[in-house]
Amino acid sequence: IHGRGHLRSGLPAITLVGLLTACGGPSPGPEAEVRSWIERGAAAAEAKERDTLMDMISPAYADSRGYNRARIGDTLRFYFLRMNAIELIMSIDEISVIGDSAAEARVTVGMAGKHDGALGFSADAYQFAFELEKGGSDWRLISARWGELGKELK
Repeated sequence: IHGRGHLRSGLPAITLVGLLTACGGPSPGPEAEVRSWIERGAAAAEAKERDTLMDMISPAYADSRGYNRARIGDTLRFYFLRMNAIELIMSIDEISVIGDSAAEARVTVGMAGKHDGALGFSADAYQFAFELEKGGSDWRLISARWGELGKELK
């Protein structure tokens, strides 16, 4: 598929960030907050709300691929400008809460984007493992691993 290389290099990071949103107001508990956070983050990614997504990443974010907060921001900027539309189909596979201020979540995401390339669209599926930390009333992403569906997470 034309443009697939661009999709593979940018879409995982975008989805990683795109699954982030703020939790506002009282909530029934940490697991429900994380679930809501992921769902609203997917909606923000589909709406290409880069600033909202960037606010959900810890300034101390780091991962094994060498991404930091600034690099994710650059990737979002590139991808959102390139794609005319973004669709995510998501399954929250597991949420583990540690105390009330740390959580891990595993999410499977099918991603499709419409663009001006030869075929006009790109699609892939990925698995993500998020590490979240709660500071005050907001959950923030502190690290993540991801990989194509069925492959090792890195």
